[in-house]
Amino acid sequence: MLKAAAPELKNVAVALVDGVAPFELGIFCEVFGIDRGEMGLPVYDFAVCGVEDPQVVGGDQLFTIATRYGTERLAEADLICLPADRQAPARDYPEPLLAALRAAVDRGARVLSVCSGAFVLGAAGLLDGRRCTTHWMHAAALREKYPLARVDPDVLYVDEGPVVTAAGTASGIDACLHLVRQAHGAEVANTIARRMVVPPHRDGGQAQYIQRPLPRTACDVVGDTLDWMVRHLDEEITVEQLAERAHMSPRTFARRFLQETGTTPYQWVLRQRVLLAQELLESTDDTVDAIAGRCGFGSAAALRHHFLRALGTTPNAFRRTFRGPRAA
Repeated sequence: MLKAAAPELKNVAVALVDGVAPFELGIFCEVFGIDRGEMGLPVYDFAVCGVEDPQVVGGDQLFTIATRYGTERLAEADLICLPADRQAPARDYPEPLLAALRAAVDRGARVLSVCSGAFVLGAAGLLDGRRCTTHWMHAAALREKYPLARVDPDVLYVDEGPVVTAAGTASGIDACLHLVRQAHGAEVANTIARRMVVPPHRDGGQAQYIQRPLPRTACDVVGDTLDWMVRHLDEEITVEQLAERAHMSPRTFARRFLQETGTTPYQWVLRQRVLLAQELLESTDDTVDAIAGRCGFGSAAALRHHFLRALGTTPNAFRRTFRGPRAA
């Protein structure tokens, strides 16, 4: 079987709207806009294109930026990059920009959004029927505004052919290096990553960075039971035991629990145990075995299994991410 050719990546353009986020803009400039030819790395035909006037960077009028190019420059690009937009999702986008994005995809070019830049792709209709992501804080709004988009809030980035979407902020680096790796190979991507002093690939997904407060419920009986469950995560918890505390039959309790929380008692307890493990890995020096016992998993192997399934990374990798390698 013939291997598909890697997408061409020589000409890169960044489309700026009013309120563009400076960090995400900087990611594209760093990966694609610096001439690293002396290192034997690809040199991109790179342009920053203003599609609105004025070009205010940041939502708090941080500074303005003048660009040499406008929307017409996007027609040449192999890749069009869309940084985060501080005014999303409560704004509209200029039709010339949306038309340029649709035309780019139609001619075989790729588009890449970071964080709330996904709302621009949604406005262009390019997320319809496609799996995509955005910052976890914007995921619900993106799903509500563009119901045909298949929003996955747990991943760092999603590659759906011509449409690539990255989650919040630094995940834009992951997505850019992914595209470089596709076009030029792992050695080139790794060299750029070393130059930027970032990992060429990060384990896990966005889920490990999401803060999830204890969900509340309108039902006092189930709400009291949730509080009790959180205080006894290190113990064996059964539906029969919970139903008895709530003065219901097991079947009635399970039905009411699903109605109030949207999940089963088993899945709810499992998620709370993983959350507690995250907290302990980040804030204590306890061993993984000790944390497994405190969270009700029983063994380090069971903790690793459920942690990996829920967050896409291991307990030790999570601890390294949030406390540094010496803590792990």
